[in-house]
Amino acid sequence: MTTTRRQFLKTASMATGAAAGGAPILVASVPAQAQSKRLDNPDLPRGLTLGTIRSRGEWRLAVRTEKGVLDVTEIKESVDLDVPETMDELLAHGGGNLQRLVAFAADSPRLSHQFRPEHLVEFGPCVPNPGKIVCVGLNYRRHAAEVKAAVPTTPVLFNKFNNTLMGNRGTLRLPTKVATQFDYEVELVIVIGRTAHQVSEQNALTHVFGYCTGNDFSARDLQRKTSQIMLGKTSDGFAPLGPWLVTADQIADPNALDLWCEVNGERRQSSNTADMIFNCKQIVSYISQILTLRPGDIIFTGTPEGVILGMPEDKRVWLKAGDRIRCAVEPLGVLEFKLSADQA
Repeated sequence: MTTTRRQFLKTASMATGAAAGGAPILVASVPAQAQSKRLDNPDLPRGLTLGTIRSRGEWRLAVRTEKGVLDVTEIKESVDLDVPETMDELLAHGGGNLQRLVAFAADSPRLSHQFRPEHLVEFGPCVPNPGKIVCVGLNYRRHAAEVKAAVPTTPVLFNKFNNTLMGNRGTLRLPTKVATQFDYEVELVIVIGRTAHQVSEQNALTHVFGYCTGNDFSARDLQRKTSQIMLGKTSDGFAPLGPWLVTADQIADPNALDLWCEVNGERRQSSNTADMIFNCKQIVSYISQILTLRPGDIIFTGTPEGVILGMPEDKRVWLKAGDRIRCAVEPLGVLEFKLSADQA
């Protein structure tokens, strides 16, 4: 039986994770049947800034415009156009008339009330259900130097899972019963838009749909507990993502972007993606030689210098409940979240 857009929306609906406070963590998986439909899609939109927001009790696709934030489903109810209603649906089936819908809303006085102020929007992760979350470690030269690690000769890969995802302005509950050494890591995140299997570096970025801001939040004591670092990377909420996904056509060079991170208003990280050891096209090409990247997969590309782990041991003050984190990859938007103690 053919899966309709509405059926897809229902089967790919997002559950609220207990690890977030004010802003839920989205942890549902896209069904295998839906993921199988994520094929090369020439219909992905261009020139848009996209996100996931909560509206009328549902998580929906949103577009950021100069006038404010548009709930795509709300506009669709007023205009007879075929458009995706969630980020999952967009990645699986394409953008349809999304660009046309946004342009119509911007030019229509009767729809002016549909534009919401960004500070009133409740965000989910901009990509709520990636098939894979691949991360690159030790990928900035100055970061490798600060933690006294050798510069890698090939990309160092590890992974996170969907339970780690959290939206902008969410609350990350620290797993304080098992860890104490919590650290921030602002990162540029790549969102795949076309299937990438053994692609060349020259063509790698043609498979990218867009980019967003992420934070590879870490528990360093868990990270160093064994030879595998997974424990320190995969607690609930350890991958804040968003608020926006900016389509790739708007980013001339992903390796010429400023990025920074602040803790309680204090700037801790300040760098540029030009300091990457392996640039974005090299990362996508390298990963695609090992595994197939599909639309909706995301790649955390590494963090620059300035992390707590890179400080002298007597200067390390680990993150704690009550701290507030703000970080950004410019011009992709500011991602912020707060920390609380685990109440479980």
